[in-house]
Amino acid sequence: MSAAEPPAASSSNRFQEPGWFTRNVFNRAVNGLMALGISISGSRVLEVKGRKSGEWRSTPVNLLEVDGDRYLVAPRGNTQWVRNMRVSGGGRLRLGRKTEDFKATEVPLDPRVPILRAYLKKWKWEVGAFFDGVGPDSSDAELLRIAPEHPVFKIDA
Repeated sequence: MSAAEPPAASSSNRFQEPGWFTRNVFNRAVNGLMALGISISGSRVLEVKGRKSGEWRSTPVNLLEVDGDRYLVAPRGNTQWVRNMRVSGGGRLRLGRKTEDFKATEVPLDPRVPILRAYLKKWKWEVGAFFDGVGPDSSDAELLRIAPEHPVFKIDA
């Protein structure tokens, strides 16, 4: 599987657009803190080249570490950064003045279950509304049911 190909049976067109408060207040505040080098629970600025424009696009993300591996989860679904990541196969993570280039591969559906569980355990307070009532204590079957709606990328440094 190449970085540009989503795992079989995982493509969902679901996307939950951020509201005014998230776009204009929350994301700007988090981005401002990250520009100063202050991470909130693992937050970073993700930069990915646009699949059509080739220009760098940025968005705040939560960087998750599970068993020594690092992941990016798309709580809002098939976002622009997800589509761009599938084409570019990588990007940059930024915190303050530190920038890390990386390659990434999309995680197939079944292996997403423990990653989604760990993500929800850490950030349900922030992103729980995007998971249709599924949380860290939900069954594997429930997590697998929502897995197609939440792309996950493993960072290959």
